[in-house]
Amino acid sequence: MAAAPGASPTIVEYFEGEDFYRCGYCKNETGSRSNGMWAHSMTVQDYQDLIDRGWRRSGKYVYKPVMNQTCCPQYTIRCRPLHFQPSKSHKKVLKKMFKFLSKGEFSKGNNEEEPMDSQMDNAVMDDFVLKSKLDIHSDHRPLGEGYNEVIENEVEKKEEKLEDKKTKELNQSHAQKEKLGSGEPSSSVKVVASAPKPGKGADLSKPPCRKAKDIRKERKRQKLILKSQTDKLEGFQVQHEPQLLPSEKPKLNQRKNIEDFIFDILPEDAAHRLEFTRFLCTSPLEMENPPNGPDYGYGSFHQQYWLDGKIIAVGVIDVLPYCVSSVYLYYDPDYSFLSLGVYSALREIAFTRQLHEKTSQLSYYYMGFYIHSCPKMRYKGQYRPSDLLCPETYVWVPIEQCLPALESSKYCRFNQDAKAVDEERIKELDRLRVLYKRTIMPYNVYKKRQKGPSDEAIVQQYADLVGQTCSERMLLFRS
Repeated sequence: MAAAPGASPTIVEYFEGEDFYRCGYCKNETGSRSNGMWAHSMTVQDYQDLIDRGWRRSGKYVYKPVMNQTCCPQYTIRCRPLHFQPSKSHKKVLKKMFKFLSKGEFSKGNNEEEPMDSQMDNAVMDDFVLKSKLDIHSDHRPLGEGYNEVIENEVEKKEEKLEDKKTKELNQSHAQKEKLGSGEPSSSVKVVASAPKPGKGADLSKPPCRKAKDIRKERKRQKLILKSQTDKLEGFQVQHEPQLLPSEKPKLNQRKNIEDFIFDILPEDAAHRLEFTRFLCTSPLEMENPPNGPDYGYGSFHQQYWLDGKIIAVGVIDVLPYCVSSVYLYYDPDYSFLSLGVYSALREIAFTRQLHEKTSQLSYYYMGFYIHSCPKMRYKGQYRPSDLLCPETYVWVPIEQCLPALESSKYCRFNQDAKAVDEERIKELDRLRVLYKRTIMPYNVYKKRQKGPSDEAIVQQYADLVGQTCSERMLLFRS
């Protein structure tokens, strides 16, 4: 996508060398390293191309981790919303929100299922706690294997209780039929239990204790009986009910997509109302609104979450030519029980799918950085399917293929083609564009007018990091 006619060009001021600073993930005082530049202005296409080379913005500061040197390598991650299916834990968050909105029911407990990052120390701003869900360290724990196991166990328990109830009802029905068939009234069968003397014998009014192994065997047997009886019943119905045409057959086991959960219709007497508004926000990105683009155009936006007329969260997103890039989230800590970090990410995935309907090339959701060496930052990999960016060749690789390598080494090249190289590597430095003394010129002209020591090494480093295309479009400010 070309920049809109008349739009301001990207102007950046690159900082020499690499920054060394305290890591927010492993707490190493001098372990985190990155390159950075200040964006006075930036087109959405340039930023799209930069994040596809591992860059990321924080306000107007745009930075790129030095992947093979930093203590906690940060890999750009993107989700593919068009094929996204919410996990069990994602569904739990969506159902919790729906239950709260429709009935007002909630449980204010430990919300460990809401992972959020924070690059800053819990900054307080207008009664909101700034919690970046993308690039920042957090005091919330992510969805881990242990948590998922608890959820799955609870689901299994509920399913077993439901099946046990069905089995019990079915057995009672068969018992009554057998009694009726023998001419014996069901009420004639009585169980008489005598109370035991204190301290002697078992309580005959209660069932005897059973081993867990025996209980499991019995449960399995009951399931098989129930399945057999259900199959017979379904076979009977197939023989006696009219056959439906393929187009008329009900979709019984069709998986729900994310819209089915998020846009489920609330009852008229719902306890709460959640509304969304979208506003432009301060950003280096230049707003663009082409005819074939999204209704709101491209740029940076605030997504406001209003609950019963009170604002409870604000998400910052960048809408770019090929993606929605999530930046950070402010939220009211009084509503942390709603898992707003996870909920907002799911809303943004659904929003990306909506934008794709009009703007077909916009089909990805960028979640910032995935940091495998930091366990609490692995939650982003749970939004599947997703890809990681190869730090050497800048091609996207499915995360499933990357994880085995990351288990062995913090820094990895994901592209398995040993001959593959960065296609955007600098071939002609002289074509790089410079803004010098309020004049735009190619680098070869700038070199002739430049006074003082040569800065070619710095310019070369900048060009290698941004790539050939961006170096020829963006303006590198030189004083």
